Amino acid sequence: MPEKINARNVVCHITTAHKARDVRIFHKEAKSLAAAKFDVIIIAQNDRDEVIEGIKIVALPKPQTRFQRMAGLSFRALILALRQKADVYHFHDPELVPAGLLLKLFRRKVIYDVHEDYPLVIQNRDWLGSDAARKIAAGLFNLLEQFSSRFFDCIIPATLDIARKFPKSKTIVLKNFPLLALQEEGGSGVVEAEKEKPVIIYAGELTRIRGIRELTLAMEFIRDKAELWLLGDWETESFEKECRRLDGWKYSKYLGFFPLEKVYGYTKLSDIGISILHPRENYITSLPVKAFEYMACSLPIVMSDFPYWQEIFGECALFADPCNPEEIAEKISFLLDNPEIAEKLGKKGKELVETKYNWEIESRSLVNLYEKLLHGR
Repeated sequence: MPEKINARNVVCHITTAHKARDVRIFHKEAKSLAAAKFDVIIIAQNDRDEVIEGIKIVALPKPQTRFQRMAGLSFRALILALRQKADVYHFHDPELVPAGLLLKLFRRKVIYDVHEDYPLVIQNRDWLGSDAARKIAAGLFNLLEQFSSRFFDCIIPATLDIARKFPKSKTIVLKNFPLLALQEEGGSGVVEAEKEKPVIIYAGELTRIRGIRELTLAMEFIRDKAELWLLGDWETESFEKECRRLDGWKYSKYLGFFPLEKVYGYTKLSDIGISILHPRENYITSLPVKAFEYMACSLPIVMSDFPYWQEIFGECALFADPCNPEEIAEKISFLLDNPEIAEKLGKKGKELVETKYNWEIESRSLVNLYEKLLHGR
């Protein structure tokens, strides 16, 4: 039987874009490593330095601008990281790639955690200007990412599609499957909302590209057969106002932003989960973590009709054109009118999560990676 990892092995996670309690970073990776007897540090946006569930949080301030986050905050995070004198540095954001290279110059072990296909993400960032400017920026970052990956000790993509870009010999995929323990804990929490009719839920970032406008428009067809619950942060104040002006808003309710453990309580009280991302290239082969979280709570799902999603989620979801509110409404109405089919889809989703799509299984690869990286096992 292999001996346990020595607690003197220090792991430092670094993120400038995510908060300290980020689900993938804190609840999944950091907690799994802490359970395997690592000393775990997270450098991230937080109100103060603190220790949460045995994990040390080194606080970064919330940046006022995007440029401040990508430049000034990245430099500050690097300085704080070096002060930790960790055995492994594990970073999570594209703007930290240069910092990762500098850590290698200091002869540190470095892991690059690739949450998304960042060159594709850059191409969809309207704030970068014209299509030509976005393509140039995406191309330059792709070159930087490919060059840097030669020097990092390991790359951890969130999907198989992203993994294809990196050297097989140093790449391990860790999918964003739900954490069953957190789902079970969260389901027992207090829900501050009353359910008067069937509930359609969307929990996540409330943005245009995630189909929130089309979902609100779909409620114009569903009307008072059900109520839409929205949980999360709005992309902008102007987009929130735009959605609130739609006729479908009278059948919708914005509940606010909640930590994941509380979101599970609202999800378990709901009847249908929604994941209708727009057909952008970086989404059509993604694995939406929200879909797996709905499955963990036995909810049938209405999803974008991407072929890859139909292959993965075909046993527990119905599919619609994410840009067609009427078609979205038809699939939701079908589930509302056929509760036995909705229940069957929900049960199958729960079964798949419990046996295949959960972090408890996925985390073994993370711990094994660290054992190999530090101890050659």
